[in-house]
Amino acid sequence: MFYLLILLLQMKLIKHITDLNKAVNEEKELGFVPTMGNLHKGHESLIKKSKKKCKKTIVSIFINPTQFNNKKDYKTYPKSLKKDLKILKKLKVNYVYLPTVSQVYKKIETSKISLKKSEIILCAKLRKGHFEGVLDILNRFVKLISPKIIFMGEKDYQQYFLVKKFIENKYRSKVYMCKTIRNSNNVALSSRNSQINQADLKIAELISNKLFDLKQSINMNKNKSNNLIIRVKKELIKKFDIKIDYLECRNLDNLGTNLYNKRYKLFVAYHLKNVRLIDNF
Repeated sequence: MFYLLILLLQMKLIKHITDLNKAVNEEKELGFVPTMGNLHKGHESLIKKSKKKCKKTIVSIFINPTQFNNKKDYKTYPKSLKKDLKILKKLKVNYVYLPTVSQVYKKIETSKISLKKSEIILCAKLRKGHFEGVLDILNRFVKLISPKIIFMGEKDYQQYFLVKKFIENKYRSKVYMCKTIRNSNNVALSSRNSQINQADLKIAELISNKLFDLKQSINMNKNKSNNLIIRVKKELIKKFDIKIDYLECRNLDNLGTNLYNKRYKLFVAYHLKNVRLIDNF
């Protein structure tokens, strides 16, 4: 309790909707960084960008049950609130919002959200209801907070793409993408990385570097992208004994498969033991 009181001298810790309304009601230049906690350098980069672009910053820590299609995954999602608050204090965040599940879902009315058929690709195809849950919770948060800008990471590009389209069509808030932060061996930082042992982290590093090389090969010959992807996918599965949910190229305009004269990314989702990792290159 004493620890939290010290934090409150530096930043406003908010647990109830009424307190949130009072705190942000007059804020016109508010940056919002939504998180599920277990913060790392990637989250820190979002917060630092918000502090540069906005007068004040609010960070939410909320493990949203509706975006999990696996109950065990929800229950075991890594948590580190005490460490998270220390990080946020050091970064001099203005507000930290820590709502409860009942508070968010019982006190805020919203309409049901559905994806279009063309949007059910990549993670949306394999994780039924995941992005509907993401859009729903952000819809609820934006209604409460009315931020000027929402800051999201490039690593979750499909999430950023869907959120940007949904939020900017409905609210005045803008959605800003921040560059993926990686470790020294090119693995994208993720809250789930804390669930990986050192041996598997080394495998993730080798996979990341192999996929960076694959992207370079595709850049030099887009016409052979499918053949290149099939070959590398087989190599990765055989060498590292991993399950790959998808490995494919999508353009950045509409996440379609047409790459002609378009910017694009190589998207991947794979499993290391029981941990599912996603990335793009």
